[in-house]
Amino acid sequence: MTAPFPKATIEGYPRIGANRELKRALESYWAGRIDADTFRSTTRALRIDNYNHLRDLGLTEDYAIPADVAYYDQVLETGLTVGLIPGGTDLDEEFALARGNAERVPLEMTKWFDTNYHYLVPEIAADQDITPAPERVLRLVAEAREAGHTVRPYLVGPVTLIALSKPAEWSLLDKLTDAYAAVFAALKEAGVEWVQVAEPALVADLSTPDAELAKFTEQAWSKLLGEENRPSVYLTTPYGATREGLTTLAKLAPEALHVDLSPWTLDEDSGYPERVRAQVAEHAPETTLVAGLIDGRNVWAANLRLKAEILQKLGAEHVSTSTSLQHVPHTLNAEKNLPVDVANWLSFADEKISEIQALVAGEENATEAFARSDRAVRTRAESERTHNADVEARVNALPAGAVQRQPEFAERNKVQEEQLGLPALPTTTIGSFPQTPEIRKARADHKAGELTDEQYTEALKTEIKNVIELQEEIGLDVLVHGEAERNDMVQYFAELLDGFVVTENGWVQSYGSRCTRPPIVVGDVSRPAPMTVEWAKYAQSLSEKPVKGMLTGPVTILAWSFKRDDVPLSLSADQIGVALADEVRDLEEAGIQVIQIDEPALRELLPLRADDRPAYLDWAVRAFRLVALEAKPETQIHTHLCYSEFGQIIDAVAGLDADVTSIEAARSKMELLEDIDETFHSEIGPGVWDIHSPRVPSQEEIVGLIKAALENVPSERLWVNPDCGLKTRGYAEVEPSLRNLVAARDEVAAGL
Repeated sequence: MTAPFPKATIEGYPRIGANRELKRALESYWAGRIDADTFRSTTRALRIDNYNHLRDLGLTEDYAIPADVAYYDQVLETGLTVGLIPGGTDLDEEFALARGNAERVPLEMTKWFDTNYHYLVPEIAADQDITPAPERVLRLVAEAREAGHTVRPYLVGPVTLIALSKPAEWSLLDKLTDAYAAVFAALKEAGVEWVQVAEPALVADLSTPDAELAKFTEQAWSKLLGEENRPSVYLTTPYGATREGLTTLAKLAPEALHVDLSPWTLDEDSGYPERVRAQVAEHAPETTLVAGLIDGRNVWAANLRLKAEILQKLGAEHVSTSTSLQHVPHTLNAEKNLPVDVANWLSFADEKISEIQALVAGEENATEAFARSDRAVRTRAESERTHNADVEARVNALPAGAVQRQPEFAERNKVQEEQLGLPALPTTTIGSFPQTPEIRKARADHKAGELTDEQYTEALKTEIKNVIELQEEIGLDVLVHGEAERNDMVQYFAELLDGFVVTENGWVQSYGSRCTRPPIVVGDVSRPAPMTVEWAKYAQSLSEKPVKGMLTGPVTILAWSFKRDDVPLSLSADQIGVALADEVRDLEEAGIQVIQIDEPALRELLPLRADDRPAYLDWAVRAFRLVALEAKPETQIHTHLCYSEFGQIIDAVAGLDADVTSIEAARSKMELLEDIDETFHSEIGPGVWDIHSPRVPSQEEIVGLIKAALENVPSERLWVNPDCGLKTRGYAEVEPSLRNLVAARDEVAAGL
């Protein structure tokens, strides 16, 4: 008899480690400091430690702990397991797919639904072979069992895997379904009773229409669930409401079905719990319904009374998170310097597990947990931290609706050409330069009190001077100061703006070994003092060439922070927009002629449903325009976007009304530029160097990309730049790559 599905569970747990052990193991292996055996034993120890920790937190039922582990990315891991991506179990092949090497470029990378996590895009073909490698998950099951844990293997589902591939080749679905069936059979034979399969494609409007997606879902899952030689299936639908797919899922009747009931879902459709209950009762009365009530994407303590009401409407007894907890930090216990009142309003991964257990137990058996929840809700609503009358008055005085910088682009463009005098195909970088060990040590020493403010400032000025001199020697046209003073492009501003708090150890995986510490927006946002002006002014004093002032835009600051859930996102965006507008004014007064307002996350916050997108794009574009609204005509405003499906938001990107727009384009080989049309009036800098790979692109390779870009962008509008900032690369890669970039530009420009 199959083990019952656990009453309390989670969809996934942060896999980087409480002290970023996975990050360190990955980077040590890539650098050759440890061998494959040491890497495997180190990461195995991390997984077992996580299982032990989750059991200690109360996830003691069999299959309550998901084995949602991956060395780099869950889509890549699943693709390798089921054989859609060739590579089997070879460790170096996996990392070559993820990062590239001297012989091959990596897979394209883009955002995972509307989160700041990045997944690797499978590249598939209709005639390819699919050979599953179930030993990948069998090894996880065996090692957990040896350590005394009965874990639940995790896979991304077949419908989602194809929907997110390039191209979405649905002719492979039957063959892929057979591969999943083979993996399921291997798990069954290994004694596994439950497998978790995530189908988030069913909650989003992707390139495949809903009706077709429902047909493919029925095609794949009726076959899989009809197999006798398989574990029980826990089918999950994170990141939103299934809407039209709900009836299809209910009719399929998996042994257990998860529904996302987070605020993100309920805000758009408050009748969702009742509809889910009715559909499951009608079509799948034997299916265990699992309520994804605890928000896996934000850090606010749950209102347990409200959640208990929703649970009752759903008619369910089993509780989980809405998504994997990979999107939140490990635990509040690691935070020693958060304001006491704010800390009481928060819940990280470990604390969310306690909230799940409280909901399963009920108020009568978890009175203390419900009382803490009540206090958090009350004190946050009453706190003076959340509201600033001056900020509210300033935002209320803004014009309603769209705002427009004057004069229009064509007139600004003429003034800027005369002012800047740049050559054909001007070169620049996106902003950051490598954060050297010396700079990181200086920052740590300053924080520890071992460097005075004056000593730290001198260390930063030395680094800025070196960066300016290097760019001039290489021959770049528009320079940057390198951002040596910034720990992170969002956290830096959050530490200087009122209305935010930051964490010490709130690390979250963005992709691979890349981790960020998202700040937390706790109240109305304002700028008490200039934030970037002195650094930009100093850098400009070192060169006759223009040096860009560097700002992170309002949408990206919001996207890469944990957001308020008590006010509309549009209000926070307007507040940040006017705060940054003050910074633009001060940069201009300091003599800065070029200002970049980065918005790499513009696509990231795009709602998953098409009918919700126009309203979002309206306020997102407005917030960006507020930053540059009063900028002088001669000030050239740049923006930057990366790792997005650019075509989906092309009109909004054009609507930003930037003077120069740089975008990620190297991995996609300039195909993004096919969406450029006459409505896109700005100059454009498609990336010609993929900085997320350790490869050094050759001059010949960059020449090819520039020429490909010229097929869609006229030379007078084309810039040449990397895909993104250079913070994560080393100078051994940066210097030759930039030299090749400038040489490639010179070669192409000579032929114009």
